[in-house]
Amino acid sequence: MKNTAKNTAKNAVKKRSCVALTVALAVAPLLAAGVPGQRAPAADSGAAGSSSPTESTLLRGVDLETVTIPELQAHMKRGSLTSSELTRAYLRRIKAINPKINAVLRTSPTALRQAAASDTRHRLGKVRGPLDGIPVLLKDNVNTRDMPTTAGSLALAGSPPDTDAELVVRLRAAGAVILGKANMSEWANFRAAKPTSGWSAVGGQTHDPYVLDRNPCGSSSGSAAALAASLAQVAIGTETDGSIVCPAGMNGVVGHKPSLGLVSQSGVVPISAEQDTAGPMARNVIDTAITLSVLSGHNTAGADAALTDAVTRPGGLRGKRIGLWRLPSLGAEVDALMTRTAAQLRAAGATVVEVTPPYQDRLAELEFPALLSEFHRDIDAYLSTRKGPRDLAELIEFNRTHPAEQSCFAGQELFEQALAAPSTTDPRYRAMRAELKDLSRRSIDETMAAHDLDAIASPTNPPAWTTDCARGDNDVIPSSTPAAVAGYPSLSVPAGSVGELPVGLLLMTGNHRDAELLSLGAAVEQHLNAWRTPRYLPSVTSDTAHGE
Repeated sequence: MKNTAKNTAKNAVKKRSCVALTVALAVAPLLAAGVPGQRAPAADSGAAGSSSPTESTLLRGVDLETVTIPELQAHMKRGSLTSSELTRAYLRRIKAINPKINAVLRTSPTALRQAAASDTRHRLGKVRGPLDGIPVLLKDNVNTRDMPTTAGSLALAGSPPDTDAELVVRLRAAGAVILGKANMSEWANFRAAKPTSGWSAVGGQTHDPYVLDRNPCGSSSGSAAALAASLAQVAIGTETDGSIVCPAGMNGVVGHKPSLGLVSQSGVVPISAEQDTAGPMARNVIDTAITLSVLSGHNTAGADAALTDAVTRPGGLRGKRIGLWRLPSLGAEVDALMTRTAAQLRAAGATVVEVTPPYQDRLAELEFPALLSEFHRDIDAYLSTRKGPRDLAELIEFNRTHPAEQSCFAGQELFEQALAAPSTTDPRYRAMRAELKDLSRRSIDETMAAHDLDAIASPTNPPAWTTDCARGDNDVIPSSTPAAVAGYPSLSVPAGSVGELPVGLLLMTGNHRDAELLSLGAAVEQHLNAWRTPRYLPSVTSDTAHGE
């Protein structure tokens, strides 16, 4: 490696470490808006009759649907709850509820041993940090040395990877209980021209817990659906464009796509190093922020104390300026929800102005061809580390000869296009990626500067569409693209529902302002107070699904 390359790498590591420290220190006192006691009461889990799971969410007086990590740690510190009890409760819920939604592929055979080790640390006063003893689900494209990592494909369903992904190393070092693996859209929805989100040859179809015949959206579909059903305390998703935030919105939970590079992608099945990032998902912002502090490399027991000792700041939204990107193409019901949301934010003291970030048509034109070139480069590099197909060409041949791979994703047109795409050394590709980076960053930076904004907000998702393998997913949802292509952070929090179907509010801001975004998201979460328990309805009529 040349000296200049070494210096660049050192500077990147230093920058990531600084941002991680900023997240841990700045988020802690500011996330007070996400303190317990501000959530809406859970809906009656029996309201849907025989279609509702019967496994209780109550554990020693703790409601798994609403409890936060700081509350759990307080219980464990007092000795009124153990990690072993918490882990068993989630394992029981997975056994009882997962058959309805198909969100969890497998549970770890060592989960209870991990929990017992955490209990010992708690008894000895040697807690490693706020995630110690907390059950975490991983999307099945995150390498684990002790469980298969398949990206949903039978091609990788053999031996597990040799080593954990770096983010898993950090979770284990923080004492988290790796509970298991979540189902996902096969190859993160980057295989077929008409994919069906939530389907994989390994795991079958994941269902939206709110209405079971509806789609969970995005490739982190299993992670989001599992959280909505309270099958884990937190989960890890990954995003190239929309695959954390859209399933978070559609399943009524919180999802954070971090700034590019804040969380290591080492050991995660790729699409594009220029856009991919793993990120935390949870039922509330405070758990999301705690998990990010670990994923980004900063984890101390003091972080828990700082978070739980934070005092709610009066008027957390007062003086904030938010630009609302309405996206009326998502439908009249969603637009009406955004009008109500804007009114709630204004009532809490925020200024809300309407904006339209520029350059969106050009971003849509350039992103896909650039991703094709990057996928070919990056998937070849990843496959060379695994047993099975050694490169994209062998992977294409594998799919051609395995009928089970064609039962829902009938084609692999994206694989074939990527194989024929220009190399990432080609000047045409380089020009595309340079223009994408420039325009995506300007679309956010210029909009925020023109209106002196703290963040841009938009609807995360439309109401969930009916899952249909023959038709595939609905059209691409544009709100995630500016931050995804720019490498800037975005955060989806529940905004409300259209009938039975949740809709999220997507917040995005400038590069490496993850701490500020999470703080703002916690205040928005508190004032919207929109989370509610899924009812596992088998289906709904169009009128019921789309409101009045």
